[in-house]
Amino acid sequence: MHYYQYNIADYRKDTTHLTLLEHGCYRQLLDQYYLDEKPLPLEEDKLFRLFNARSDDEKNAIKNVLNDFWTKTEDGYVQGRSKTEIELYKDRLDTASKSAKKRWDKGSMPTQCQPNANPLLTTNQEPITNNLITINQYTSKDFDVFWEAYPKKKKKEDARKAWNTTRPNIENVLKALEWQKQSPEWFKQGGQFIPYPASWIRSHSWEDEKSVSVTF
Repeated sequence: MHYYQYNIADYRKDTTHLTLLEHGCYRQLLDQYYLDEKPLPLEEDKLFRLFNARSDDEKNAIKNVLNDFWTKTEDGYVQGRSKTEIELYKDRLDTASKSAKKRWDKGSMPTQCQPNANPLLTTNQEPITNNLITINQYTSKDFDVFWEAYPKKKKKEDARKAWNTTRPNIENVLKALEWQKQSPEWFKQGGQFIPYPASWIRSHSWEDEKSVSVTF
């Protein structure tokens, strides 16, 4: 991946304890993780060489950031939210690839003299990579991810229409659902107060802010 979303408020909230050097290491680790789309190496020597960490301060900063924000697995260091975004990205590409193959097998691919059906073009008018990825494909796949995550599965087609009209960002939606599914309001009377999915989408509920407990 050569692009990922960066929420400044969320980042600063979670990293206020980091030094300036550790902030730089955090972004370098994250950039490399997205570029390679695989876990970071477990061996410290490989890590230090990969990020050109030479001084003890630089090496310790990398280790501190890994300990605070990354999970050590058999395959290497991973980060939960970033891992999910990479998996979604790969899933979208796989869907687009299968769709392209299906259209090719049917003989419906455009020739050079035909106008390209994909409106997403680069400045030189050449189709972007995976040129059969359409907005509808993204929207449909994202809705399936949302439907799987949403706790109240009622009136699916109504929810799908709302999703196709609104087209929210799936990463923002999943992030909001993480805390909303833990909110006391949604636990009352066996989930009776959980909004219908279509209502949740139409009201842009992923933009809601988490309530802060206040004591006097």
